[in-house]
Amino acid sequence: MDWSITDVAKLAGTTSRTLRHYDSIGLLAPSRVGANGYRYYDRAALVRLQRILLLRRLGMGLPQIGQVLEGQQDDVAALAAHLVHLQDEQARLHTQIGAVRSTLQALKGDEEIMAEKMFEGFDHTTYREEVEERWGTEAYAESDRWWRSLDDAGKRGFSAEHAALQDAWDEAQRRGLAPASAEAQELARRHAAWIAAGTRKEPDPQMLIGVAEMYVADDRFGANYTREFDSGAQFVRDALVTYARGLRG
Repeated sequence: MDWSITDVAKLAGTTSRTLRHYDSIGLLAPSRVGANGYRYYDRAALVRLQRILLLRRLGMGLPQIGQVLEGQQDDVAALAAHLVHLQDEQARLHTQIGAVRSTLQALKGDEEIMAEKMFEGFDHTTYREEVEERWGTEAYAESDRWWRSLDDAGKRGFSAEHAALQDAWDEAQRRGLAPASAEAQELARRHAAWIAAGTRKEPDPQMLIGVAEMYVADDRFGANYTREFDSGAQFVRDALVTYARGLRG
């Protein structure tokens, strides 16, 4: 059975434009193209797309995904490895759910909370030492207080804005915009506001430059912006540095 590009886009929660882009960079070719020019995908293509989307969820850029798929051509073995990762994540989330439920029950019953149980499955301090080393203990403390003050909707909104920024940076590069262009600088302003949200202050030029440089120096962060273009992190860095220098006046 074949599925049209429109059907696949709907099933996978993506867009036809993205699927065409995957084809243009050799990541996912349609199994056939009809006489009318429409693209169709067979079972093998859908399996490959599933693997692509799973790898993207891990923060990999498209060039890295291509290398992984080239090196792991056994779909069964690769998906089995993905399944282990997803099960680990499921277990972590299950632990978090249990911790929250325990706290909620204690609060409803006006009982003593069990501090050693409250934070099982959580690790919001992963980058604490790095933040404190770069910008000081107060910077981390303020950011931590801000994050804890958010309700679930606020945390989802903050994460959603980051995802939207990733897509917008990719689109800017697809359009061939320069980092100093008006559109890229407006995107940099928006990105700076997102970074500054945790400090509850106006974007600090020096901190902004430091964060921008980190996108290039540290692959853990740069992977967020090299999903489709190897130079993605450099593009974001250049746009943010240009914007920060403008703030200095």
